[in-house]
Amino acid sequence: MGKMEIGIIIAIMLLGFSTHNGKAEIYMVMMEGEPVISYKGGVIGFEATAVDSDSDEKIDVTSEAVTSYAHHLEKRHDMLLGMLFDRGTYKKVYSYRHLINGFAVHITPEQAEILRQAPGVKSVERDWKVRRLTTHTPQFLGLPTGVWPTGGGFDKAGEDIILGFVDSGIHPNHPSFSTHNTEPYGPVPKYRGKCEVNPDTKRDFCNGKIIGAQHFAEAAKAAGAFNPSIDFDSPLDGDGHGSHTAAIAAGNNGIPVRMHGFEFGRASGMAPRARIAVYKALYRLFGGFVADVVAAIDQAVHDGVDILNLSVGPNSPPATTKTTFLNPFDATLLSAVKAGVFVAQAAGNGGPFPKTLLSFSPWIISVAAAVDDRRYKNHLTLGNGKILAGLGLSPATLANRTYTMVAANDVLLDSSVVKYSPSDCQRPEVLNKNLVEGNILLCGYSFNFVIGTASIKKVSETARSLGAIGFVLAVENVSPGTKFDPVPVGIPGILIADVSKSLELIDYYNVSTPRDWTGRVKSFKAVGSIGDGLNPILHKSAPQVALFSSRGPNIRDYSFEDADILKPDILAPGSLIWAAWAPNGTDEANYVGEEFAMVSGTSMAAPHIAGIAALVKQKHPHWSPAAIKSALMTTSTTIDRAERPLQAQQYSGSETMTFVQATPFDYGSGHVNPRAALDPGLVFDAGYEDYLGFLCTVPGVDANEIRKFSHSPCNYTLGRPSNLNSPSITISHLVGTQTVTRTVTNVAEEETYVITARMAPEIAIETSPPAMTLRPGASGKFTVTLTVRSVTGSYSFGEVLLKGSRRHKVRVPVVAMGYNR
Repeated sequence: MGKMEIGIIIAIMLLGFSTHNGKAEIYMVMMEGEPVISYKGGVIGFEATAVDSDSDEKIDVTSEAVTSYAHHLEKRHDMLLGMLFDRGTYKKVYSYRHLINGFAVHITPEQAEILRQAPGVKSVERDWKVRRLTTHTPQFLGLPTGVWPTGGGFDKAGEDIILGFVDSGIHPNHPSFSTHNTEPYGPVPKYRGKCEVNPDTKRDFCNGKIIGAQHFAEAAKAAGAFNPSIDFDSPLDGDGHGSHTAAIAAGNNGIPVRMHGFEFGRASGMAPRARIAVYKALYRLFGGFVADVVAAIDQAVHDGVDILNLSVGPNSPPATTKTTFLNPFDATLLSAVKAGVFVAQAAGNGGPFPKTLLSFSPWIISVAAAVDDRRYKNHLTLGNGKILAGLGLSPATLANRTYTMVAANDVLLDSSVVKYSPSDCQRPEVLNKNLVEGNILLCGYSFNFVIGTASIKKVSETARSLGAIGFVLAVENVSPGTKFDPVPVGIPGILIADVSKSLELIDYYNVSTPRDWTGRVKSFKAVGSIGDGLNPILHKSAPQVALFSSRGPNIRDYSFEDADILKPDILAPGSLIWAAWAPNGTDEANYVGEEFAMVSGTSMAAPHIAGIAALVKQKHPHWSPAAIKSALMTTSTTIDRAERPLQAQQYSGSETMTFVQATPFDYGSGHVNPRAALDPGLVFDAGYEDYLGFLCTVPGVDANEIRKFSHSPCNYTLGRPSNLNSPSITISHLVGTQTVTRTVTNVAEEETYVITARMAPEIAIETSPPAMTLRPGASGKFTVTLTVRSVTGSYSFGEVLLKGSRRHKVRVPVVAMGYNR
């Protein structure tokens, strides 16, 4: 009997068997011993499986060495559980073998405590939930003219690059993923994923464009959260979110967006020829479990995806690990990057408040959401001549004509129906069709809209079924932070989101509507007309940081101490994005049953970056994930279309929205510029060992925790976390003078770069050397020295600029807060 088995038996004797008192939950257990990605040998009978992190070589997951070592790890997981617990008292959900060594298991808190003290166990953490971080943009980003031609046109953009989506599945029959009108897709030998079969149609989900489709729900099932009739026990999208994100990144080019008989333009993915690999781990009602998401990521990397899109994040930072960077989610992503996979993750939707990010680590790119240049506005003209601004993607009422307006509360069939909140127009059966027909129906925006049990789509359906010419939805009071988006409807309709404008409408209606002594309307005399809201207005003030987009500073631990890593990393379109939808999707009540939806969130921003990263990867197939991230960041822009500094949507004191000058905590390095990213001139490269060195220097991190994670002692040569070779510089606690070092690699022709810097006056900044000349492929170092001049109690912002003698310009944001000590 081996030492491990003896230790386990002793542990059982010491701990006893009282294992069934608490309610069982999903726990993630990390084990000692290296996973496949980093195993360098040492276990008798098993050859090394790791490859040199500096080489382009990929692990051959089909090799005998990999399969046998992976089986060995799983056998150890099963043996540990079998020796600790009686059969039937636990359920192992997954074994993680490739990116991390561990497993997910459904056990009681008492059993979890026994596991924590068992030999060979590094950590035991209760699973925590994740959630979704919920076509015009290719033109806005300049892809058709500036980027696609360099890759052979849209019909070659992203060719043979595989994008993996850990999301809510896919609607495989959508035109955005169809292969009917495209050049045939050939095989991609490097991809090893599989296609599950739809249990209803008996056909698999793949068609050449969609190259893999799998789903992960074992943790959800074990926890009792899964409902197969709603969540679909297959890769089929039961939500809409997964189809939307896949189409943004890699949907077909030029797909007409049609709803209610109108065309709202043509949709295209960023990399329309890229392949799509689906890893469903999010579900309609409950979001998802980290255990399922980690299993999906592990499988995606094993299968050979090039890019991984994560429009998903934890409901809140998991409090069980001290360091944000070392929770099982981010640890798995570090191993994915070690395997050469570029990871784009949504930054979170907690804005505009500081420290609301849900994406922390320097090895992934965290994407903030921008409002692009397209706005949908509409107006209501009252009989007294007043014009009230509002939102509504709708046709207009007939020109030069006004229509009588009737309020829902004044056209009830029976006063007893008041209990149904009839004013929100969700139930046509309680309203009098004879009084509504041919008129404009006035409805009230109730709390039901906020919680999702009422929708503008249903208001439109109610008005149409009663023969109304159109509808008005008036917001009389609003919770701070309520976001109103325009919704496409098939009849004239408008949402008056400004409370003061709604009160003007109500005053006019009441003055114009005579009533008897009981309050019953004698005659409806208020009239109005609804404008045309179908055509967008293009604004030069774009892009702007969206109100909801999560803001920095980044945090290094769960006491919310600031980190020396800038987050978010980059800004991309994420507001009112048109893309594919699943007809059975319920993520957005206004798009139930539709083929397309226009939705907002950093969920929509991340796949823009994933798709653009696919274009960079296509042009530069041997670049590391860090090099691709660097190219995207250093070429981004901090000015808008009108040549002014980027603005951020923010709350004023009265909780109304205003605009402030944006900072790197809003946008990271700036708004993505795809054309420049293909030819950045210089890149800041980094690899797995660099990230381990970074972790070792993070204040408060236990070296033993790093050793457990990396299976090697800490290397402290980096000195400080701010010395990680990232394309941004952040010092959260600057005392006196501090110097940071950066290394750049020339990925273009020979060029001389002049290095300059500027910073807010309270902090002095110097760079050295003043210039450097680099040959193709050569690297060079430069230093940036920051000195506190005055302490203000707030962050200061600046930048380092490396201006090339040919055409390249490389910009590095600098963020620091000065202290006396």
